[in-house]
Amino acid sequence: MAHEHIYNEDGKQLCCELEQKNNKKSNKNTGCCAAHEDHTHLDDDGHNHEHNADDSLFKMFLPAIISFILLIIAIVFDNYFPQNWFKGYLRLGWYIIAYLPVGIPVLKEAFESITKGEVFSEFLLMCIATIGAFAIGEYPEGVAVMLFYTIGEVFQTLAVSRAKSNIKSLLDQRPDEVNILVNNLVQTVKAADVSIGSVIQLKAGEKLGLDGELLSDTASFNTAALTGESKPDTKVKGETVLAGMINGTTIAQVKVTTAYNDSKLSKILEMVQNATAQKAPTELFIRKFAKIYTPIVVFLAIAICLLPYFFVANYDFNDWLYRALVFLVISCPCALVISIPLGYFGGIGAASKNGILFKGSNFLDSIANIQNVVMDKTGTMTEGVFMVQEVVISNEFEREEILKMVNALESQSTHPVATAIHNYVGAIDPAIELKNVEEIAGHGLKAEINGKELHVGNFKLMDKFSIPYDIDPDSIVYTLIAIAYDKKFAGYLTIADLIKEDAQLTIDKLKSMGVKTTMLSGDKNTVVQFVANKLGISNAFGDLLPEDKVNKVNEIKAKNETVAFVGDGVNDAPVVALSTVGIAMGGLGSDATIETADVVIQDDKPSKIPMAINIGKQTRKIVWQNITLAFVVKGIVLILGAGGLATMWEAVFADVGVALLAILNAVRIQKMKF
Repeated sequence: MAHEHIYNEDGKQLCCELEQKNNKKSNKNTGCCAAHEDHTHLDDDGHNHEHNADDSLFKMFLPAIISFILLIIAIVFDNYFPQNWFKGYLRLGWYIIAYLPVGIPVLKEAFESITKGEVFSEFLLMCIATIGAFAIGEYPEGVAVMLFYTIGEVFQTLAVSRAKSNIKSLLDQRPDEVNILVNNLVQTVKAADVSIGSVIQLKAGEKLGLDGELLSDTASFNTAALTGESKPDTKVKGETVLAGMINGTTIAQVKVTTAYNDSKLSKILEMVQNATAQKAPTELFIRKFAKIYTPIVVFLAIAICLLPYFFVANYDFNDWLYRALVFLVISCPCALVISIPLGYFGGIGAASKNGILFKGSNFLDSIANIQNVVMDKTGTMTEGVFMVQEVVISNEFEREEILKMVNALESQSTHPVATAIHNYVGAIDPAIELKNVEEIAGHGLKAEINGKELHVGNFKLMDKFSIPYDIDPDSIVYTLIAIAYDKKFAGYLTIADLIKEDAQLTIDKLKSMGVKTTMLSGDKNTVVQFVANKLGISNAFGDLLPEDKVNKVNEIKAKNETVAFVGDGVNDAPVVALSTVGIAMGGLGSDATIETADVVIQDDKPSKIPMAINIGKQTRKIVWQNITLAFVVKGIVLILGAGGLATMWEAVFADVGVALLAILNAVRIQKMKF
């Protein structure tokens, strides 16, 4: 189908543009660009769909304008100001000239589709219908059908361009070149060639090309390209800044910490370019349906033309051929094959505009049906920014020495707790030598220092290594970090985390949608219950290992209920993969979780969870509105056409008119406020 071609062409074009942008030196066409060349539809079709957003409207509409002017003049000569010379072959020639600007591209499409094995395309239907109209002397209607069809195609192209503009704009968020400091001199180099450790100097208003660490004391960044949040984000020295962020009013220096192809923005772009490859079940069904539906209507049209000869007394071939041609025009599945992918594409675009990335239209469908949202606590419903509240060290140990050893060991971890300890203790003592460092999932860390074992983690770690302690962990609400040295309990730290400001709003919205909420965390159960009670989450479980989270989600799925899991840590990756829809927090989230997830929330705001569900629901609603509209209108006009009660003009409405109405409905989602 032509419209399927548009959609795939545009989706693949995103991929090709990105690959060409990233691999300008490459002479080899790989990846999805190569796949694009093998696409079953035409790569250089000369049809209106090959126009992109940069083409002028006048150029896109020019063939239709020429045909329209010639058609109007011909109709005037036929009906209002008859001309003696406007007869016979001259009249036929005039209508043929009016037909050619809009007809040639479609005739070419039909021919090339047939050579590639796609016999029953909508191009063939248009060609049969319009050439048939000429064959029975209905020249004006033959031109009009192709003219309106072409106008509809141009509007569809514009709609697709608009639908993808929010997504495609991401391709411009990362500069090709950056300014780096070399021996205190500024040099402009390609971003792809910058090595880790280089220092980028950002002028006011410049976009950052790679992820890095801020070296300047403070800097304000516009993060709208990554998060959809227009409010400037002030960063301080040592904080992470990401590719795509725009520097504020002062010069800033950033040390590169991530290679060009591994930056957060690179991963976002990869998700975007692959999003259209993951089709929703409704979309896949319509495509299969169209491939079966189109040949059926061709044979039905032939039957409408020929079978009445055996059953009708006053059989008129021209009359029944006209009915068959009307039937063919009506039967084109334009409204379905373009408006449905466009609806999903618009949904992905609307989501990305709000800082939510769907990796495929199938996940828009899935999230619309979510019955349970299961979430992690730390970094998802809480800020993930811990602060040490209290330090209790046994008298038989030197407090400062123990804290320095704990700080050295925690430097081996990326967990927010480790950051809190580092911020509290300060610089790592280089004299401390760690040996046999081991991370024990769901428990903590252990290592050898001065030939003795140091254990730092939760109290399950103490139990695992049979280290006795003299406190009741359940009596303390805050997160506890237990410390043992040389097989003796040395004391503990208490650490607190703040609940995100929109966490309460998130839970309230989910409840209003009828979605059940559950909190699962590896953190201490008393802390988890405290946060859950404050937010109104009825089901909450703490002290969980990664496999325990998997078991909890499996329990929900065993009830035949759909589950969305929201998390950010590496240990969340297995349960994110298991859930019906996996959602990752993209700012604080680990690369493993982001890559595993089906949906990525770029600004880490939990309020985007109900927003994502709402976008999925609205997208599905629009898609089914379009399906219903197309089937009802086409069904009515098909029956009227077969009975001789509908003309080519009704047929044009049933085809192009319904398609345009469906498109207008589909693009509504981009205007919606979520």
